[in-house]
Amino acid sequence: MRALHSITALALTGLAAAQSGKTWYQAEDAQLKGVSTGNSVQGYTGRGYVQGFDDASKSITFTVNSSSSALYDLQIVYSAPSGEKYTTVVLNGGGGSQIHLPETSGWNTVPAGQVLLNSGSNKLEIQSNWGWYLIDAITLAPSNGTGPHQVTTTPVNKNANSDAKALLKYLGSIYGKNILSGQQTQESVDWITKNIGKTPALLGLDFMDYTESRTSRGASSNDVEKAIAFAAKGGIVTFCWHWGAPAGLYDTSAQPWHKGFYTEATSFDVQAALADTNSDNYKLLMKDVDTIAAQLKRLQDAGVPVIWRFLHEAEGKWFWWGAKGPEPAKKLWRIVYDRLTNMHGLNNLIWMWNSVDPSWYPGDDVVDMVSADTYSQGDHGPISATYNNLVSLTKDTKMIAAAEVGSVMDPAQLQAYRADWVYFCTWEGDFISGGQWNSVDFLKKVFNDPYVLNLDKIQGWKNANTTSPSPSPSPKGTP
Repeated sequence: MRALHSITALALTGLAAAQSGKTWYQAEDAQLKGVSTGNSVQGYTGRGYVQGFDDASKSITFTVNSSSSALYDLQIVYSAPSGEKYTTVVLNGGGGSQIHLPETSGWNTVPAGQVLLNSGSNKLEIQSNWGWYLIDAITLAPSNGTGPHQVTTTPVNKNANSDAKALLKYLGSIYGKNILSGQQTQESVDWITKNIGKTPALLGLDFMDYTESRTSRGASSNDVEKAIAFAAKGGIVTFCWHWGAPAGLYDTSAQPWHKGFYTEATSFDVQAALADTNSDNYKLLMKDVDTIAAQLKRLQDAGVPVIWRFLHEAEGKWFWWGAKGPEPAKKLWRIVYDRLTNMHGLNNLIWMWNSVDPSWYPGDDVVDMVSADTYSQGDHGPISATYNNLVSLTKDTKMIAAAEVGSVMDPAQLQAYRADWVYFCTWEGDFISGGQWNSVDFLKKVFNDPYVLNLDKIQGWKNANTTSPSPSPSPKGTP
């Protein structure tokens, strides 16, 4: 396998000047598994590119020699003309990192996080994942690491109450120093307490079964009561909202009513509803928001601040609130922010956005924190590419959370990669207890790691003596 310094590789295609310190590795010189080389799509570097990523068994493996153990920034040069795709990067046979490849009209370069190379020979594998893309090359450059974060701990709501202010300030005090353990549903928290011997610091809950399109069909919930009880034990609470469409549910055997938050299960058009504030569908949206406001008011009255993560995963478009693209989703976010804050006087909320793509971001003035949801079975890596993209999204002014994960991140890798997620929240059921996404032994390792703060370690957080985070620098080296 041949490594080309950037000035050489770029000269082959007449691209812009090389970036100092970057080393290029051509895909056609890697070890190929089930794929082939091609040269019909113009604009590639080197002698060609690799194609044929059409099932999960296909991959290419680069051999990278490093003079020391150090952290490097990884980029992938690719083409994805048939729509956005995902690939997986695996270093030295360990857990993989899922990398988003946006749709392109030609060749594009995407940041793929960092890799912590060993001294000597390393194997860096790109696995097919979604497939149906072309790989031209990868580049590696010594990582500059991270300096002190510049995140704000002042809520965007000027009338935020003391509970919300204390929560954001506490999270800021641990950011870059520790990570909070979190778990979706009280039942799964109880499983962790019984089987792992620790209790997560954060409980994830859902307003799914409070609005009319579900309660009218027999759904009910006591998640608000669970939140109040968990907060009374000194815990932190976050709520998402699998918002069942207020109208247009297909309610068939293939698309039953209880899947009504999915785009495929409803004809509800959020863009059309928002375009006419006098329409029945707009009024139904606001009725649902008012219903949830009443529940949030109960939490405010009980002294419970809430990390409020609604319209989650909007950019995926699999939920109706994202189905019509970024503009309606951002508009709905701002409408709900205004209604809950100014009409309902809800001042106990930490507003958390939950998409990575900058075109979907509703704005710094209505967002306190940002987050992402990541699912890659058995991958306990730091998810550094997603973390770095979220750092860039707000120019490191907002704290970042792993709001949903399937496999819990390894604390040692989080620290080595400086992926300073403020908390992780594992999804419920088999994701935490089934053994395939997370083994019991691994969970015991995580929950007993001093980097991880569980419920017993955050007691009195509302009155904690907080200081600003100051992360340590990352190691550097030369490949």
